[in-house]
Amino acid sequence: LRTTTVLCLSALAVLALTGCSTGSADSIAPAFSPTVSVLPDGERAPASAPFSSAALAERLLDESDLGEGYTRAPQHTAQHEDVAVLGCPALEKLGSEAAVGGSFDFPHEAKASFTYAGGSNSEVDEELYSDTEDKLSRSVGRIFEAMTSCPAYQVLTGSTAVTVTSRKVLVARLGDEQWSQLLTFTVGGRSSVVKQTAVRIGTVVVVFSGSPGLVDAHVRKAVAKATVVRSAG
Repeated sequence: LRTTTVLCLSALAVLALTGCSTGSADSIAPAFSPTVSVLPDGERAPASAPFSSAALAERLLDESDLGEGYTRAPQHTAQHEDVAVLGCPALEKLGSEAAVGGSFDFPHEAKASFTYAGGSNSEVDEELYSDTEDKLSRSVGRIFEAMTSCPAYQVLTGSTAVTVTSRKVLVARLGDEQWSQLLTFTVGGRSSVVKQTAVRIGTVVVVFSGSPGLVDAHVRKAVAKATVVRSAG
């Protein structure tokens, strides 16, 4: 199914890369202040037409934006052929891939992943999508609503059972619309906490996911770079 999301794919990938490292909500960085302004005056791009994938790729963060200790990582290519969601009717309606993979069904996209040398649970993923404002709003809102509609559910990937708990969290007004959630993935008694924040500014959506502290530290930069007005020539 293509009308799905990469959100849980990123989260499960982080879980796998960190070896199911322990984590708890008590260690999560504070939520943004809703009064923070992240874009300089005149820098917001209220484009009426979607951006091309090539234009989005130029607006992804890179190592110089993130700072010392970050390395670009290969994109996740894992296939999930035997997947089932149990205990969450809203996700089941979207299809099993909505919990572990797939992609938003938008015509223009660009993605990047980074690892941070500062510790475990240290990957962040950035995804940029572009389409009409209405399609972005409806599709992203629908996915986030489904993923937070069930406080707990299970994802079966092959013979592995992953328990997922989710909750909405507050996020600053970084754009026209914003969504954010905390997902806790538990396998074999060990767990990993992942934060996922999506921000829509006009015809662009920025999705940033990974370690809660790293997401909080860099999502403003991602939004600012994704929506900066580029001068002609």
